[in-house]
Amino acid sequence: MIQTATTAAGARTKRDPRLYQIFTLALLLGYGMLVLDFEIAGGRAATILAVALLTQYGCTRLWKLPAFDPRSALISGLSLCLMLRTNSVGLALTATIITIASKFVLRFNGKHLFNPTNFGIVAMILFTGQVWVSPGQWGNVAFFAFLMACLGGLVVNRAARSDVTYAFIAFYMALVFGRSIWLGEPLTIPLHRLENGALLLFTFFMISDPRTTPSSRAGRILFAMLVACGAWYVQFRLFRTNGLLWSLAIVSITVPLIDWLLPGTRYEWARTTIGVERGLKTPPYRLKEVMHETTDSGSGADRWDRVAWLGSPRVLRFLRREG
Repeated sequence: MIQTATTAAGARTKRDPRLYQIFTLALLLGYGMLVLDFEIAGGRAATILAVALLTQYGCTRLWKLPAFDPRSALISGLSLCLMLRTNSVGLALTATIITIASKFVLRFNGKHLFNPTNFGIVAMILFTGQVWVSPGQWGNVAFFAFLMACLGGLVVNRAARSDVTYAFIAFYMALVFGRSIWLGEPLTIPLHRLENGALLLFTFFMISDPRTTPSSRAGRILFAMLVACGAWYVQFRLFRTNGLLWSLAIVSITVPLIDWLLPGTRYEWARTTIGVERGLKTPPYRLKEVMHETTDSGSGADRWDRVAWLGSPRVLRFLRREG
């Protein structure tokens, strides 16, 4: 049984979409630094990643979690390296700490309230005025945009959240093209606005975060529409930059309401399979914890407690002795 559980855990690790996302973001960052001359030095990028991992480790110990998981911290750190720009090393590191800590502090019903990277960047822009996002750093190279779209599509499909990505880009494109058609602008203008690496990065790697989007497909499509409308309003009616980031931060507050109106199954990076015959996907001592995490209401708590008791090491040892 132990061998079966180990094999299952190894297979689950290989299927973890975060590994694909880390690889893709690292590839994008390396391409940007070596080819596109990003405004971030290798030393600062390494420091941001190190601080992200240290903050994740510290919060893991402070919140007494059973194990340290660096994958989420690496995703947030790489995203900050790609998007966050500032002349101050201290502000960059502060943004990193805020980003990672927000995952532990800002939660509702056991779920992240904000996308961590989005929250960290917006908070620093709002309270310091010395942090910015530079969309022009990506250029308009068609090959690079195509590369980002393909790699991003791979990631969101692995994370089972491609619906919110494609819904958002469809709504946003309709709004941008619709405005240009209404004003009689040539189509080259909206096309130029969409030829933006930062937009693709936001679409495929930020709004598609499965831990912060609504649980149901209908809810995610509604969420995508609200974010697209908000981003369009900030950019074309308020005439402010970073409309995508502001819109996502504001609309994320409505996710608990959307989940209440349109309930669905909450996404978990590693789902639990109940039953000894399937080879315990989660260590027995974590069954109770995982079941409480994946239960959206308290009505099934007693049932999950019984399942956790059946998966305890003492009961399993007794069952093995009895054949």
